[in-house]
Amino acid sequence: MQRILIIEDEIAIRNVLKNILIDENKTFIIDEASNGEEGLSMLQKNIYNLVICDIKMSKIDGIEVLNKSIKEGVDTPFIMISGHGDIETAVECIKQGAFDYIAKPPDLNRLLTTIRNALNNQTLKKENKVLRKKMDSKYTMIGESAKMLDIKKVIEKIANTDARVLITGENGTGKELVAHAIHKKSSRHKIPMIEVNC
Repeated sequence: MQRILIIEDEIAIRNVLKNILIDENKTFIIDEASNGEEGLSMLQKNIYNLVICDIKMSKIDGIEVLNKSIKEGVDTPFIMISGHGDIETAVECIKQGAFDYIAKPPDLNRLLTTIRNALNNQTLKKENKVLRKKMDSKYTMIGESAKMLDIKKVIEKIANTDARVLITGENGTGKELVAHAIHKKSSRHKIPMIEVNC
């Protein structure tokens, strides 16, 4: 079941959003916060799949909620909504890390499409993290012998350079592990490593 937090100071809009979400998927668990402070508190206590957050609120506005959440390591997509918005507001929200921005009153089809996309994107991110962990564990170098520590020192030294590296050795000695270790510690670690078997 997916859990969604609505942070909105107008109760009528909260109810409309809640009803739209329930009509879309009866299994959604919907939590509500009537202001930014309450929303931040709920984000600290619970894990959400999606946050729908108003921008203009008293005390703490929506952009501040978004910024504080990101600083605290909350990895939940935010859909920002506002009746006072313009293109600049939308661009600012996206720059700050929001998944999307929707003007009030929200167009039903656009809102539902954005919600589906945000939830799908969140699912893909989680699957990607799991796959990366599996891949990382597959190529982990183990051992603390003097020779292994020497290899690890060389890897540390060359990983931060743009130099080309030739790794030699007999079959089964771990050349592929060394290549992956260099890539993982390099500035290009976010780019996929392409293996070519010659």
